[in-house]
Amino acid sequence: MSRKLTLYPAIDLKGGECVRLFQGRMEESTVYNEDPASQAAAFEVAGFSWIHIVDLDGAFAGAAVNGEAVDAILKRVGSKAQLGGGVRNMAAVERWLEAGMTRVILGTAAVSDPDFVIEACRTYPGRIVLGVDARDGRVKTEGWDGDSAETPASLVKRYEDQGLAAVVYTDISRDGALAGVNVEATAKLAEEAAIPVIASGGVAGIEDIKALKSAHENIEGVIIGRALYDGRIDTAEALKIAG
Repeated sequence: MSRKLTLYPAIDLKGGECVRLFQGRMEESTVYNEDPASQAAAFEVAGFSWIHIVDLDGAFAGAAVNGEAVDAILKRVGSKAQLGGGVRNMAAVERWLEAGMTRVILGTAAVSDPDFVIEACRTYPGRIVLGVDARDGRVKTEGWDGDSAETPASLVKRYEDQGLAAVVYTDISRDGALAGVNVEATAKLAEEAAIPVIASGGVAGIEDIKALKSAHENIEGVIIGRALYDGRIDTAEALKIAG
């Protein structure tokens, strides 16, 4: 367990506030901070080097909705950051990368508009992340409301030679549920993928971090949401274990 695992604290934005959803349901949200920029600053002070941001409203709208809150975060902190939710065209990719975002996550577009995703990868090599959100082995789109015939592995295979930085793999059934991360499915994708995999969904405690770190060398990091906000994970201990 000598390798390093990157921890990505999550800031999910709904109505300009920092929230957590239960299994991706917008109607089941809990507000954790009305000032997302201050939350980002707290994560930075705690020692996290990255912040994972999702524009939840944007994921459903297909365009940025919480742009003001995202801009405020970027102005407030010096941490590296990645953003997903509603990024569906090159103008949106350029807007966020020029604003200071380290990486942009493309999810729905990977299914609906592969030409755009390939163009983004080639234009900004190493700065595009593939967002793979799955339930029951199938990739979901449009804020997890839309269905597709893709499996996580088939979607990753389509883009793995395009210069992607990483894949964020979310098990929707675990997300926000504190049910424990789906280590088996994440490790399976990591085994099949030629690019680093970031685990997401269901992290409940330190044991999940330990399990992911030892599961497969291609698991690069893990996104942590509710467990951090609820105090179920001690930040200092988590960062020490992650390396």
